[in-house]
Amino acid sequence: MNILITSAGRRSYLIDYFKAVNGVDKVYASNSCYSIALQRADGYVITPQVDSEQYISIIIDYCIQNQIKAVLSVLDVDTFVLSQHKSAFEDQGITLVVSEQGFVEICTDKWLTCKFLTDNGITTPLTFISRNELDRAIEGGRCQYPIVVKPRHGAGSIALHIAHNRCELDALEGICRREMVAAGLICQPDRYPEQSIVYQQFIKGDEYSINIINDLDGNYATTAVIKKITMRGGETDIAVTVSPTPFIDVATAIARNSKHTGILAIDCIVTDNGIYILELNCRIAGSYPFLHLAGMRYPQQLINWINGKPTDRSLLTVTEGVTAIKDLVPTILLK
Repeated sequence: MNILITSAGRRSYLIDYFKAVNGVDKVYASNSCYSIALQRADGYVITPQVDSEQYISIIIDYCIQNQIKAVLSVLDVDTFVLSQHKSAFEDQGITLVVSEQGFVEICTDKWLTCKFLTDNGITTPLTFISRNELDRAIEGGRCQYPIVVKPRHGAGSIALHIAHNRCELDALEGICRREMVAAGLICQPDRYPEQSIVYQQFIKGDEYSINIINDLDGNYATTAVIKKITMRGGETDIAVTVSPTPFIDVATAIARNSKHTGILAIDCIVTDNGIYILELNCRIAGSYPFLHLAGMRYPQQLINWINGKPTDRSLLTVTEGVTAIKDLVPTILLK
């Protein structure tokens, strides 16, 4: 089987992981010419931005030309675009490893994420879509500073700021708007022209990433967790694998209510008051390599599922207490 990883970016390690999978012949990648992962792939295609009218047709045509039977993405906005065209891939006999469009939209929209979590009784920080509502909550004592100001459709901590008083909040709100427009983070400006920022009460505690794995029919398989030690540019840089036991209840609740496809990476904070879920990422996220280094073989299990094989628990087992770091390796990209 040939597979394609879209928006591969710097995830060159994923190319290597899938190349080692039994049942995979060639691993292809797509992105811009500045993607290092393309160098590790067996072949690649340079694509336009994911919101281009030609994007989906280019991807599907490339799959047909190279007999690619499975496609997955590692970028939030890409999963959102792909999910809208799932039937187009299925019509060509291509398995698109992306959750259903409705849940992908929830994951890529911080306000919808908050509503999904609260509607299902899952604890999340107090969140507002309206500055007026936030001000009233602070004045009424229901909320207090610090306040996290971030894009409604954000990624990688871009344009995320923390305000410690009203003066900072006024300033950071404007800065956030400018930064997210510059970064192209407003995915649906026509739908939410005046509600592109969310305001969230800052929660202090230890940061974790909960990775919930469902099979391709949305049935729960397992949970694996890392504790974040350091972050770099919005991505986990050093982490240690930990026991999933304290997180099982919230993980199974999310799996049951989302019926997501494959792996769902969840950012959360643990305090003395419990677990606060922050964000949902329905894709292979930056936390996965720490699990892989600790023994998990999700790429193999994914291909097994695509080939109609059952869940093999040994492929989803993680050794606890493994601390790992993402190395920085300078590499020539173009010359």
